[in-house]
Amino acid sequence: MTDPIDTTKRILAQATVDLLDDAPVPIWAVEVWGQAPFEYRRSYTLEAKTDSVAAQEGIRLFVEEMENLRDIDLKG
Repeated sequence: MTDPIDTTKRILAQATVDLLDDAPVPIWAVEVWGQAPFEYRRSYTLEAKTDSVAAQEGIRLFVEEMENLRDIDLKG
């Protein structure tokens, strides 16, 4: 049996962003990876006005997914 994930710890992640299309609303490739115990890597293709906004949205999506995984683990 694995130890339950501590829900008091923040989900920490980093992101890199690459411009895919310089359209009126640019399209970005965003890669996000988390720190333990959320050592996952996710890639997103996002529309955003700036690279900073794309990175923030990628990290927000990553955190949302990790919270869902954590909640499922707690119920299991």
